[in-house]
Amino acid sequence: MIILYLFKTKKKIKLSEYGSKVLTIKINNMEFRNYKTEPIKENPHSVDVRRIYNDSSAQIMHLTLKPGEALKAHKTPVDVAFYVLEGTPTVHVGEDSQTFERDTLIESPADIVHYLSNESQENARILVIKAPRPEKKTKVS
Repeated sequence: MIILYLFKTKKKIKLSEYGSKVLTIKINNMEFRNYKTEPIKENPHSVDVRRIYNDSSAQIMHLTLKPGEALKAHKTPVDVAFYVLEGTPTVHVGEDSQTFERDTLIESPADIVHYLSNESQENARILVIKAPRPEKKTKVS
């Protein structure tokens, strides 16, 4: 991983200036990254998942579901929130299923079977926020 440090600068930063290998940029006390430069994380769902934040207080994943893709049903040992960035994914929590539009936050309690699916004809992009960061493995059903 390449981390670019910039101190006491007023220059506007464009990730494209530094190429696709720069994953994190730090300017003084601010750190930022673009999901497009983060590596796709191996996962049992075989979908595009990229970790964009990882701290003991929380973990944030950027998930892209192509049309027809779905996560496998699973249980997470911590509370999870899903924030829809783009598209209309269907969120399944326990016995409930609902399709949501962008700019919607959906909460799922810990240890409840849940998954997301994309039954539309467009990509769906979702932020998956786990708090606190899970210390135990997620259990795929």
